[in-house]
Amino acid sequence: MDDRVFKLEELAKFDPDVPQKVPVYQTDKTLAAMWCLEPGQEVFLHAHPNGDDVWICLEGESGVYFAGEGKEIQIKKGMAILAKAGQTHGMRNTGKDRFVFVGVCGPVPLETVRL
Repeated sequence: MDDRVFKLEELAKFDPDVPQKVPVYQTDKTLAAMWCLEPGQEVFLHAHPNGDDVWICLEGESGVYFAGEGKEIQIKKGMAILAKAGQTHGMRNTGKDRFVFVGVCGPVPLETVRL
């Protein structure tokens, strides 16, 4: 069961200088990574031309999701956000506490274009 059950609290890592991307799993079809952000840190604006990316917010009360074309959406714990293939996305932790989300993407291999 080690490859089917993941203890996210044990995987979480934080760095005061840079956001942390922690691999959770990868199969031949999908992958998941946990992003751990300190206040003020952000996930760069990017797109995946060949795959969808679902973000599930686990911790944090104040974040801004960059939805492309200058659009920003307030996000927090308990929300899920979908970026379909080719849609621009990124986020910044605008709160005073840590922000954690898991991104689940597919298909693999996933292309990432930094914008």
